[in-house]
Amino acid sequence: MYDNFDFEPRLIELAKEAEQDCKEYFDKFDELCLINSAKVLKAFKDARVASSDFAEVNGYGYYDAGRDRIEEIYASIFKAEDALVRPQIMSGTHALSLTFFGLLNHGDTFISITGTPYDSLLSIIGTAGNSRKSLIASGVQYEEIPLKEDDFDIPAIVSRLKQSKVKLVEIQRSRGYSSRKSLSIAKIEKVCKAIREVDKDVIIMVDNCYGDFVEDREPIEVGADIIVGSLMKNLGGGICKSGGYIVGKKDLIFDIAERFTAPGVGKELGANFNENLSYFKGLFLSPRAVTSSLKTMVFASRLLEKLGYDVDPLYSEERTDIIQTITLHNEQNMINFHKGIQQGSPIDSFVTPVPGPMPGYPHEEIMASGTFTQGATIELSSDGPMVEPYVAYMQGGLTYEYGKLGIMIAVNEMLKK
Repeated sequence: MYDNFDFEPRLIELAKEAEQDCKEYFDKFDELCLINSAKVLKAFKDARVASSDFAEVNGYGYYDAGRDRIEEIYASIFKAEDALVRPQIMSGTHALSLTFFGLLNHGDTFISITGTPYDSLLSIIGTAGNSRKSLIASGVQYEEIPLKEDDFDIPAIVSRLKQSKVKLVEIQRSRGYSSRKSLSIAKIEKVCKAIREVDKDVIIMVDNCYGDFVEDREPIEVGADIIVGSLMKNLGGGICKSGGYIVGKKDLIFDIAERFTAPGVGKELGANFNENLSYFKGLFLSPRAVTSSLKTMVFASRLLEKLGYDVDPLYSEERTDIIQTITLHNEQNMINFHKGIQQGSPIDSFVTPVPGPMPGYPHEEIMASGTFTQGATIELSSDGPMVEPYVAYMQGGLTYEYGKLGIMIAVNEMLKK
């Protein structure tokens, strides 16, 4: 098996040791996969999905029964009142932008209670870049409350909510390009309860990107009003070619849908063209795809830790998203690592990643993404900003077997160099 890739003997032994160390955590992920698979299967059965739901609808998209069924299923899985799930939502960033602009008006205040968000959101908010269409340029007031020791600063949040009216608080579940830990559902539940004791009306919004199906509960089950994600991440299952989802309270989905299409049109317009089958199938496969990604990241964490790299999370730590970081300390290590990940990919394995500008990000980025769907982070991929301490943010793995081989090919290339 390993002769196909000319692995160094030392690497093969380290990989065997790493995999043995990870076995008990792999078993837990398999249990989680069954829990989330049961949710999905029940939602499909309750919605009475039929083969006719796969039919293509074009034009205006009136009476697209498959599209409506998909949104019914998403609402059911997430314990939400309604959902907006569309291929026209191009990315997680686009879904977040739609949500912000759908819910916030001139004069409203919104607060990020997880500190500074992803780099790609800064130009949407207006704290970076010079867009004349940002939230701040549109008259929305923005504030941040940083995390404290990788948890919510609940006293600071409560104090701020008591001072003056806040329309929306935003929680970014995943770490983004930061050194902090991702946030568990238990922590989100605790802060939602504290917020509700002060203000029953403020909108609690969760950016769920990278976190879907990583635990046995989702944010709406613990008090969030609206959650947002991308179908090129966890819930696309490696099948969806584009799209995003927004689920939550019916009145909030209505406002966001009017921003998505037009006032008075909302969810009634917008054909899914020939994507319904991939949306149903991708969601159906997603619990296993997420489990495979988690196994791949745990294996990578243990293997790279054995090789002396700083990794976060450690293989034995709790996970609440599919992201694994590796601190590489210098520019050349950063480039070599991403070259190796690209060489361990099924698509464009012969391509050499180089640092360069990326729309929406303030620094040069390097990305290894030999994926079937461009930018799909449920597939094995890695990226990061070319700034100290040169941290690679890795995620994905459609199957554990492919993920393991991809990681080993990447590490093998680094060992050779």
